[in-house]
Amino acid sequence: MDAAEFHAEVYRIAALIPVGKVTSYAVPWQRVIGSSGAISSRGPGTDGAQRQREALEAEGVEVAEGRGGELKVDLRTYGWFPASVEGAAPEEENEEGANDAQ
Repeated sequence: MDAAEFHAEVYRIAALIPVGKVTSYAVPWQRVIGSSGAISSRGPGTDGAQRQREALEAEGVEVAEGRGGELKVDLRTYGWFPASVEGAAPEEENEEGANDAQ
């Protein structure tokens, strides 16, 4: 698999992430968070974490602020971790609850 094929497959799989769900280490960017549920700060003086928070909240994902100011998402509630993405349908075709956290 060359780089172009790899990127195409990553984007295909990312399109399967239902609105209102998150996963880690994939794209679209606002639906991807760290494995602990944390939203990355993107470094001092940037607003990427806040923009991601706003994008997620617009999709119905609750983002909490921790004691240290970190932004977190409850993966038990909003996580999307299918056993396989081979047979998953694009989000427009998903039934509610069809891709609940595994």
